[in-house]
Amino acid sequence: MLDFTDEQKMARQMLRQWADKELAPLVPKMERGELLPYPTMRRLLAAFQMDQLVRAQFEKLAAKPGAPTEKSEGRGAFGDPGIMAVVAMELTRVCPGFFLAFGATLGLAGGAIMSKGTFAQKQRWALPILVGEKIGAWGMTEPGAGSDAFGSMRTVARRDGEHYVLSGQKTFITNAPYADIFVVYAKIVEAGEDPRSRPIHAFVLERGMPGLSTGSPMEKMGMHSSPTGEIFLEDVRVPASHLLGETETAPSREGARDVFHGERTSMVPMCLGIIERCLEDSLAYAKEREAWGKKIGEFQLMQDKLARMYVHRENVRNMLFRSLEKQHKKAPISQAEASAMKLYCARAATECALEAIQILGGNGYMREYHVEMLMRDAKLLQIGGGTDEIQIVTIARQLLRDGIPA
Repeated sequence: MLDFTDEQKMARQMLRQWADKELAPLVPKMERGELLPYPTMRRLLAAFQMDQLVRAQFEKLAAKPGAPTEKSEGRGAFGDPGIMAVVAMELTRVCPGFFLAFGATLGLAGGAIMSKGTFAQKQRWALPILVGEKIGAWGMTEPGAGSDAFGSMRTVARRDGEHYVLSGQKTFITNAPYADIFVVYAKIVEAGEDPRSRPIHAFVLERGMPGLSTGSPMEKMGMHSSPTGEIFLEDVRVPASHLLGETETAPSREGARDVFHGERTSMVPMCLGIIERCLEDSLAYAKEREAWGKKIGEFQLMQDKLARMYVHRENVRNMLFRSLEKQHKKAPISQAEASAMKLYCARAATECALEAIQILGGNGYMREYHVEMLMRDAKLLQIGGGTDEIQIVTIARQLLRDGIPA
């Protein structure tokens, strides 16, 4: 795949018009915490009839023989992954935090339920998330665990007859302060068992359950339009129907890895959106700003910055199209490849945002200029979903084990 299709280009144009007209004017209020992103998300879903598309897909599934027991219809609630890449790019170039909150509810929480849930669980929890009626949160990270998300997990679920009792804490969870539905990972343990050796499973929880609470939104360096918080579980008692997939014989470790995998590759269009916006703003400024009687774009140091930003744009764009082509052909993407894409693209986005600030000089450091927000937001992409260091370790381990892929 060398370029977007005509349909995807048309969708991109429509999304850019919507984002510039409907989203951009609201960004200052969202960044200051005066406006939550969720009403705007619902307007986005309605404007492009995404909610109607999801409802139609569920109706089709309900009419399919065996639908009530199906568990593997996949995570592509909106169909074409190229369209979803376009959505990520166009929303991110205007406000990365807005798309982060949007992607966490639909892609992470909704996607996990669509991937591993029973049909009844999809209808009960995924459908309201995907049409925007409910906000979802995906709870994996814990205090003290960080990059060792699986081994150091201390959230546990203990069997109690036909129920489970969950205890633990999650942190740095997107949408947690305002979410309605939570996909939370825990280790099912018996009395006296060491949680470290137990497999993990996903549970679906709902706000209002006794023992479930969330903290206030965290104050962060960036992504101010995306609320982040903690989840506290104090003996939350749930029936077995809240165990995602409703079986203990299929631990969710691989399911969680799949979501991590998808999270890493889905950051590629976010990075591309940031890089393209930074390059656009930098080019416009370099053509207008004068110093010593010349446009600053005529100076070789500025040309070097612009050229390197363009190289990053081309590399990230090619990685995106490679990923989309593999998804189209249902070809697997290895852990090393997914980590390599995230590592390179996140670093490139951060570098381009920093260079954009440098090109704009004092103006770039001011909040009224867009690149200041993009720089702060880009840095999270080197941390969330696994730090740069974890991506390096993942790549090296696979290379040492399997050699260089063909």
